[in-house]
Amino acid sequence: MGFFWQKGPLFVKEILAFYDEPKPHFNTLSTIVRGLEEKGYLNHETFGNTYRYYAVIAEDEFHKGTLKNVISKYFNNSYLNVVSSLVQEEDISLKELKELIAEVEKSNTKK
Repeated sequence: MGFFWQKGPLFVKEILAFYDEPKPHFNTLSTIVRGLEEKGYLNHETFGNTYRYYAVIAEDEFHKGTLKNVISKYFNNSYLNVVSSLVQEEDISLKELKELIAEVEKSNTKK
């Protein structure tokens, strides 16, 4: 998705050029792009027998949706479970937790 947000509409061959060696196979990349289109992240314009794909979702919207999916799938839709897991598994310090709480409180007062 990053290529589409940075470069705009692209053909699969153009995307392939952005990769270092060893480049993915054209068919593999094409399958990934079509999958992103099926999920509603991309759309395409037809040029003869080929397609030029473009993003239909903004980067920040994509990130929010992805985060929500992870929280739903792995944390039973509980943000408390997410934070608890981060504290237990990632060794987040008390200082970092206080900073997080301060950011949330600041964000809530803006609303």
